[in-house]
Amino acid sequence: MVTGRFAPTPSGRLHLGNLLCCLLAWCSARKQGGRFLLRIEDVDEPRCPARLADQCIEDLRFLGFDWDGPVLYQHDRKERYQEILEQLREKGLTYPCFCTRADLHTEQAPNLGDTQYIYPGTCARLTEAEIRAKSRTRTSAIRVRVPDLEITFSDRLQGLRRENLARDCGDFVLRRSDGYFSYQLAVVADDIDSGVTEVVRGRDILSATPRQIFLYRTLGAQPPQWIHIPLLLDPQGRRLAKRDKDLDLDALSRRFSPEEILGLLACACRLQERPTATTLLSLLREFDWDRIPRESIRLPKL
Repeated sequence: MVTGRFAPTPSGRLHLGNLLCCLLAWCSARKQGGRFLLRIEDVDEPRCPARLADQCIEDLRFLGFDWDGPVLYQHDRKERYQEILEQLREKGLTYPCFCTRADLHTEQAPNLGDTQYIYPGTCARLTEAEIRAKSRTRTSAIRVRVPDLEITFSDRLQGLRRENLARDCGDFVLRRSDGYFSYQLAVVADDIDSGVTEVVRGRDILSATPRQIFLYRTLGAQPPQWIHIPLLLDPQGRRLAKRDKDLDLDALSRRFSPEEILGLLACACRLQERPTATTLLSLLREFDWDRIPRESIRLPKL
């Protein structure tokens, strides 16, 4: 049975980009007669207060979404994440890392973005004595060693993708120096344990997929079908963010009905020609992945 999911991070109110992801994930799973799960990705607890998690669930119900089984909260699964970390440690795949972002910047590691670097492997070569010495003054993160291996996968919308883990990614963090588990470890553990077979998410996370496939395979699990959807951009062409209050559900629900919001999303992803009010059941009848655009979508001025 197909099992899809929606996994928002409750660091703010849901915006139209989040809701588009939920809509397409829900339609895809339900169209195939499958299960649809809801997970709250609050592993980074300081950024994700309980009130925002509750608000997220209320927002989804406001729009008419339903899901199977109880809501899964990442903050309840720390022991499971630690268990998987131990499995990887026993395989000799992890090591402590004492590098800071400033260290990486100083070493001029290849940059993947504003906050991402290809790790040069500095701490992978530390001796036990050096690790003990550094541990006296600094708390370490935990990284996983990646092989010189090309990961190839097919994405339902973005096509065939390839990445060499060692060259294009580098050893990546599984647990941060502040003790919180990384997105990469938590999301893979959750999807494996929940039996997720289809992952629908934004194209901005596409680059994380090879790392997650590596973890799936290392843990002896089958990766899901990947579907990375286009990003919704605001009328000025900027990526939607939770700081853009005029496009989050708090502002939208004051101006539009649930059916009108769904109509706007349906028009944006070409499930209907005009942004007329609609229902989830109506959209389910119209749903077809072949109608969904591959490139980013700019919203009209609302």
